[in-house]
Formats: sequence, C-alpha cells, structure tokens
Amino acid sequence: MRKFCLATLLPLLAFAQPASAQMENFKPGPVFEKFGPVATIQADEALPSEVEFNIAFDVAQAADPDKLNRTIESTARFINMHVAAGVPEENISLAVVVHGGAAFDLTSQEFFAARKDGRQNASAAAIAQLQDHGVTFYLCGQSAAAQGIDKADLLPGVIMSLSAMTAHALLQQQGYTINPF
Repeated sequence: MRKFCLATLLPLLAFAQPASAQMENFKPGPVFEKFGPVATIQADEALPSEVEFNIAFDVAQAADPDKLNRTIESTARFINMHVAAGVPEENISLAVVVHGGAAFDLTSQEFFAARKDGRQNASAAAIAQLQDHGVTFYLCGQSAAAQGIDKADLLPGVIMSLSAMTAHALLQQQGYTINPF
C-alpha cells in the first residue's frame, strides 16, 4: 500500500515543482507594490495608448480566512498589468460589485471580527488602496440585508446598491463591461 501511494504521488510532485517555479515570474507593481502580481508578457498585439477600460468585476465568493479576496486582488492585477503595458492609469475605470458571502469583505474590522471569530478583514487595506486609485465598490443591498449588514458597518466609501443586479445594470448603461474572471 505504501509503495502504491509513493508511486502515485511522485509524478504529481514532479508536476507541482515547475508550476511553483513559474510563479516567480509574477511580481506586484507598478501601481500596487504589495499585491496584484503580474507577469511581463511579450504580447503579439500592442495595446493602443488611447485605449480606455470600463470594467466591472463581480464578487460573490468570500475571501479565505485572513486572506485578500481573490477577485479584489484581480482588480489590482488588472490595473498593474495594463499600466505596466503602457495604458495610462487614468484610462482605467473599474467597479467591483460584491454580493453573497463576499459581502463581509466590505465591512469594517469591528463588524468583520464580531462575525468571523475575531479574524482580520484582510481585504480592507487593499480596498482602501484601490479606492485611492479610483476603483468604486458596490455592495448588493439584498445580500447586505440577508447578512445583517447595515450601511454603518461598511468600509469607508463603499456604496450600498439596491442589488448587485441593479449595480451591474446601471454600470452597463455607463459603458462598463463585466470581467468574467
């Protein structure tokens, strides 16, 4: 039995090594130096310098305990990646629409800790930095009501929307597209 397990696991470990080594190609910056890592790519098509992005990210899955929400970090990655590729930061307008279990990721540390066994809201600092760079955060009011979250419980600058569906519909009317990642 032990030989069978080793024989099964060894090839899997061999595949895992190159994947982790390749992650060394990802570095944060140039806008967010502590999160949002990206890799430099020799792309086949250049981005026009006048390109403008109006992108909405949809977040339903809560962050793992004591970790930055993956989709919120993807928002930083989007900015880092495109600024590094030559797109002026002022040409990037991003919105993050949060609903479901991820609603807690937009709450104050006190509220978060009271409902998450004293844990830290590891997304709060990144949200503040993203807001400093023009990213707007919307919380689904329906999810907030279901989770017992009031406006007073939110991080500064978070907008309470009637619903996530409403926020996305209004953003779409403003020319935003939804990023599927």
